[in-house]
Amino acid sequence: MGVQSLTSLLENHRRIYRDVRFRRSRLVVDGCNLLYLLYFSSGLDQNHGGEYAAFEVLIEKFIKALRDCGIVPYVVLDGGSDYTDKKLQTVTLRAVSCIKRAHRAAEGNSQEGILPQLVKLVFKQTLTRLEVPVAQCYWEADQEIAALAREWRCPVLSNDSDFYIFDLPAGLLPLSDFQWEAVEQSGSQSYIPCKNYNTSSFCIFFNIQRQLLPTFAALAGNDYVKLQKMTSPINWAQFAPEGKGVGTTGRLEGLLCWLKAFERPQEALEAALGLMEDLSRKTKEEVLKGLYLGMKEYQLPPSSLERFFIHGTAPPLPAVEQVTDLVPDWTRLPLTQARLTADILDVLLLRRMTLSYPVDHANMPSAHLTSRPLRQVMYGLMLGDGPKVEVKERDRDGLELRFIPVRTAITDATQQLTLSSLDQAEPSQRLLVLLGALGVTEDSLSCLPSQLRLPVAATCYWLQRAQPPPDQEVVKALLLGLSTGDALRHTAALQIQRHRQKLDAVVNHALNQWQSCLKVSVQLNQLLGLPLPEPHIARLYEGTLVHQLILGMRSGGKQRHFVKRDRSGVKQYQTMQAVVHQFHTREAPAPAPSETQERTAAPQHNPLDDLTAILQQLFLPDEDAELEASSSVRVEEDLDLNHLVSVKSRYRAKERKNRCKNPELARKQECRGWDLL
Repeated sequence: MGVQSLTSLLENHRRIYRDVRFRRSRLVVDGCNLLYLLYFSSGLDQNHGGEYAAFEVLIEKFIKALRDCGIVPYVVLDGGSDYTDKKLQTVTLRAVSCIKRAHRAAEGNSQEGILPQLVKLVFKQTLTRLEVPVAQCYWEADQEIAALAREWRCPVLSNDSDFYIFDLPAGLLPLSDFQWEAVEQSGSQSYIPCKNYNTSSFCIFFNIQRQLLPTFAALAGNDYVKLQKMTSPINWAQFAPEGKGVGTTGRLEGLLCWLKAFERPQEALEAALGLMEDLSRKTKEEVLKGLYLGMKEYQLPPSSLERFFIHGTAPPLPAVEQVTDLVPDWTRLPLTQARLTADILDVLLLRRMTLSYPVDHANMPSAHLTSRPLRQVMYGLMLGDGPKVEVKERDRDGLELRFIPVRTAITDATQQLTLSSLDQAEPSQRLLVLLGALGVTEDSLSCLPSQLRLPVAATCYWLQRAQPPPDQEVVKALLLGLSTGDALRHTAALQIQRHRQKLDAVVNHALNQWQSCLKVSVQLNQLLGLPLPEPHIARLYEGTLVHQLILGMRSGGKQRHFVKRDRSGVKQYQTMQAVVHQFHTREAPAPAPSETQERTAAPQHNPLDDLTAILQQLFLPDEDAELEASSSVRVEEDLDLNHLVSVKSRYRAKERKNRCKNPELARKQECRGWDLL
């Protein structure tokens, strides 16, 4: 939602706010608003694939600041599109704007407010790990946030201008004035300095009746009511006090002055229609209907989230045929817990999937084309198969927004499954569906730590289908980044200056494809009830780090920070490199739905099945010095670390003997050896 220019109006009248020392209270948090503000206000990377580890640390600091002050946050997230599709026009216009901004960012390396693809997943994972209560709504969250805050009589934390209209007993704490990084002390208690807004202060200041606030929002125009599209707009600025009817807030000043003359909403609406003299009767009826619809958005129902936060009970779905017949009951709880993406509601109810628009040059095809066959398997699980069963994917084509019809895909592994009973399917069957969609086998992943199995499987899938196929440096850098387990430390070691990195369009597109594949893999894994462990994204991938590694490799640099004092990281890289190597040279298949079905339905013998024996040979114990040296040389040559193996294998036996005699000396010698890197 949102009332255009209302936040700017209040910035011009700061006396409406009052200063507060916020502590020891519940707080209902607008989760999506917080996510955007934290990421964008902190200068984190937008153009090179994201800084997920740094974002995780930022969330941790924010939650710690609240808890230090005795504040208990309840985070509420937006869900899918409303099943009535009443905001389609608004959402479409925003998508068009986002596509253009993403291209500008790719072309000029400018900051255009584009979220990296996995930011929302990192946000949810971090809050869950920190045991912060989180609820994901079925649709837009504004009404649910306001209703919960009203029942608990606690404030809302948000920058959304609609919360200036809702009648909230404890008011609104604007995020832009919430100084969580400047916690202060009063005696033995900590508090966060901030501003508080209350509708009574607003109405007293502008001398209007409180019940007219929804009328004000509807006449001003929000996401549901756009009078400019229905008729010639009323020049509200003509009613503003002298000197106030200019600028972006002039029309709101005039509208508020005009509303002073009315006591009830109906009177104001009839008078507003009277100002539209050139309209026909039918058009006036349409305008009036739209205004009432806009006002209805501010009427708060009883909270449906209170029972969820207290008792863990998922809210009911609307008792209408187009919802209850299409959404299985078992999905309600994981949807509310944010363990399922709310996108599945759009697929089930609207037969539509809205894709993100990462920073990418318009000359490149959509990064989501590579992951489309994975989504087709998801669509097949949700909707079944048939000649007319398809989902419209809202994606970009150059700088244009397209609604692309995509067929569902049914495989041998999925044809016996239905969404209504998917939660009851055997774990082995669900795992078979996931691995079949990704084109890997369980044996091929068995040599990997559990946290790496899904990312590596997604990487294998990406290498099979990426167009154009990624360069060797891209694959090596990606695997190095996945192997570190501590992206923040390595980012600091490389002294990355993210905003100065020139964006390589081809590299960026390849990594955008990879992130899209990983994201859809996680979503499919969630829908199947996590047959593979969900990876901790912030520990696995840092876009700026991978871009810097590629740059270093191409300029002849050595990646010493990734093996220094970290034998396990080298081994982990080596294992992943062996698993994915075979996919790098394969010809990418055409993404036709029929071929997708054939591949997942009847997979051929996969060379990954034979890797277990190879990998066991790579990591033989120290008793065989020659094989140990051979194993080290392979990975170190691959990383351009030839100088690591300057000691000949004939000296290894003597070195092991000395270690046994003097363990402390051996430890120091080992440290010195790794320091050479």
